[in-house]
Amino acid sequence: MIDYRLKNTIKSLAEDDRPREKLLTKGRNSLSNAELIAILIGSGNKKQNALELSREILNTYGNELSKIARSNVNELTRHRGIGEAKAINIIAALELSKRRMMETGNAVKSISSSHEAYEVIKPHLFDLNVEEFWVAFLNRSNKLISLKSISRGGIHGTVVDIRIIFKKALDLMSSSIMLFHNHPSGNLKPSIQDDNITKQVKDAGKLLDILILDHLIVSEKSYYSYSDEGRLR
Repeated sequence: MIDYRLKNTIKSLAEDDRPREKLLTKGRNSLSNAELIAILIGSGNKKQNALELSREILNTYGNELSKIARSNVNELTRHRGIGEAKAINIIAALELSKRRMMETGNAVKSISSSHEAYEVIKPHLFDLNVEEFWVAFLNRSNKLISLKSISRGGIHGTVVDIRIIFKKALDLMSSSIMLFHNHPSGNLKPSIQDDNITKQVKDAGKLLDILILDHLIVSEKSYYSYSDEGRLR
């Protein structure tokens, strides 16, 4: 009789193909996403080893780690062989990756282009299921003083109180600001509401002598810049 339990374990693979051993002998960069997830979950189920189960999970989310990062424990445990502990391991690992990206963004000393602005804000906004509105406060040299979340809403929008933005700007003695919000749908086309809030903030900034450098609409892969499109003149 064939022992299917042995067949469906990582130990049934050739030693060079086992994720843990492969990491030790060939380095972390040699591992696929599925192999890294297999290390996190450790074991599979009665029909799949950890690597096969990891491939199934990736396939469910279109092979995009950012989509897995948006999932929760209940969603991940729908996969046979993924209990609460394994789901938490996956979520924690992806959250650590996000926080590492935040550290990189926070290390930016100044912002002189929309691309640099996108790199600063992306870790905070790229994998959210709801809209959030953030503001970067800068000094006269365009150096980042602070990056603040202003509001959090639903899938289709968030309410922005302009008074909160400029109170923070005045408290921080900021000379200029940059606006950011995400579109969870991935559609970067500005809405009428986006245009209105941009104009309102720009007009208010003129009264207080605080310049609006840009407003970025962010998705996980790209962004729309009001400044690059010549819409802040």
